[in-house]
Amino acid sequence: MHAEKGDKLVVHGRVVGQHDRVVEIVEVLGPDGTPPFKVRAEDGHESIMSPGPDSMVKHYKGAGFGE
Repeated sequence: MHAEKGDKLVVHGRVVGQHDRVVEIVEVLGPDGTPPFKVRAEDGHESIMSPGPDSMVKHYKGAGFGE
């Protein structure tokens, strides 16, 4: 998994009815764009994440987001 500052990290819900969680990557702490990532949630809370297999990165592409 590789990411850059500004990308979105999507963590899929693990049980029926649980929504996906989307956070913004504000800093990449691993070498060459690899985890861990410093992320910011919509409510402003920041944390360090090492995402698992239930996660994906949506790369920032200027005007919108793509996979």
